[in-house]
Amino acid sequence: MGVSDANAEDSCSDEPKRGTSEMLPPLYEELRKLALHKMAAELPGQTISATVLVHEAYLKISKSQEDAHWDSRGHFYTAVAEAMRQILIDRARRKKAVRHGGEWDRTEFDSIKLPGVAPDKPGELLALDEALDELAAEDPRKAELVKLRYFVGLSVEEAAEILEISTATAKRDWAFARAWLHHAIGEKLQ
Repeated sequence: MGVSDANAEDSCSDEPKRGTSEMLPPLYEELRKLALHKMAAELPGQTISATVLVHEAYLKISKSQEDAHWDSRGHFYTAVAEAMRQILIDRARRKKAVRHGGEWDRTEFDSIKLPGVAPDKPGELLALDEALDELAAEDPRKAELVKLRYFVGLSVEEAAEILEISTATAKRDWAFARAWLHHAIGEKLQ
C-alpha cells in the first residue's frame, strides 16, 4: 500500500507533465486504499465511503484544474490531499449547519448501548481546518505534511517521499505541526 509501489512508480516516474486522466488510473487503487485507511480511522457515523471520497476528489481536481498537468506523483498527491481535505471539511460544515441539525447532539442508536463510542464532532474538524490554514500561512510544507498524513493517511516516510524531504525532517515537521495544531485547536474550541 506504500506510495513507492513499483507499478505506480513505473507508471508515473520521470515523465513530463501528465494530465489528471493519465495520472489517476495507475494510482486509483492506491488512492482508494489510502482513503479506506483514512476513513477506517474516522469516528463511526460517516456518510462517505473511501471510494466516494476518491471519486469526489478526482472530480474536484478535474473540474478545478481542467488543463492541469502534474509535474510528478508528489504534485498529484498533494492536489488529491487538498481535494480530500476540502470534501471532508465541507461535509463537516454541512453537518454542523443548523438546517442539518447542527445544534442537536447526534446519537446513534448503537452508541446508547455501547458506552465509550465517541459521537461525531464536526466542530473539531472545522477547528482543525482553521488551524491548518493558519499553519499553512506560517509554514506551507508543514501544512502539506499534515494534509498528506491526516487526510490521505500516508505514513511519515510516504509523505516525506511525496514532499521530497528526508524522513528525519518529516518526523521533526510532524512533531512540530502536531504540537502547533494541538495548541491552536485547543484555543479555538474554548
